[in-house]
Amino acid sequence: QVQLVESGGGLVQAGGSLRLSCSASGRTVSDRVMAWFRRAPGNEREFVAALSWGGEYAYYAESVKGRFTISKDNTLYLQMNSLKPEDTAVYYCAADRSLRRTYIESRYYYHGLYSYWGQGTQVTVSS
Repeated sequence: QVQLVESGGGLVQAGGSLRLSCSASGRTVSDRVMAWFRRAPGNEREFVAALSWGGEYAYYAESVKGRFTISKDNTLYLQMNSLKPEDTAVYYCAADRSLRRTYIESRYYYHGLYSYWGQGTQVTVSS
């Protein structure tokens, strides 16, 4: 069973930065497609960013392009800069069930690709 654990959330003022981390057992992060999703109160779960298993390709929601950066080594990260109040949400780390799989771009945005999910970390951006 793959377990994902997020950390790094907190309260920050608008314009500030946070870096989220997602740790996992074994080679989960290095050998899988990984992603970040978020859910704001009253909203549906929303795609934020994804990274191909080899780390060569990154995909972002339009709302975070140019502000957020996804990366990984043995841990998955989400560097969030120029934060806005609308970024306030619980952020979830997610992992593909398959190892070393490559997909067409549209699949990376789809929550159904990801079988493993963390418990989430709260990010609150004050105005």
